[in-house]
Amino acid sequence: MAQANRPLSPHLQIYRWYLTMAMSIIHRATGIAITVGLLGLTWWLVALASGPDSYATAQSVLGNFLGDLILFGFTLALVLHGASGVRHLIWDLGYGIDKHTATRTSYWVLGAAVGLTLLTWLLVLIG
Repeated sequence: MAQANRPLSPHLQIYRWYLTMAMSIIHRATGIAITVGLLGLTWWLVALASGPDSYATAQSVLGNFLGDLILFGFTLALVLHGASGVRHLIWDLGYGIDKHTATRTSYWVLGAAVGLTLLTWLLVLIG
């Protein structure tokens, strides 16, 4: 079988990065982050149900600045993944698939995710 003289398939080092490409990767990454975060939430809930000693251990690990930072990231991942999921549902209906609308909605998803995460934490801190 003769080998054709064709170029190799392009990869990420050749493609120019676009926001929609990054948002696709971020959507997958937030799905993984949510899974890991839910394991942490499960650990905390099991510690809560197991008694005061277990709960105190969980609170000593999670009840500090680093724990709050992780919880903030978990909140951002939840909201960003949800907003991106809504955008995918709209795409499934056949709307907003063109290049310019997809880029514009990427900015909307990012803005909504950051805004809703900050609003959530503001309400938690003052309430």
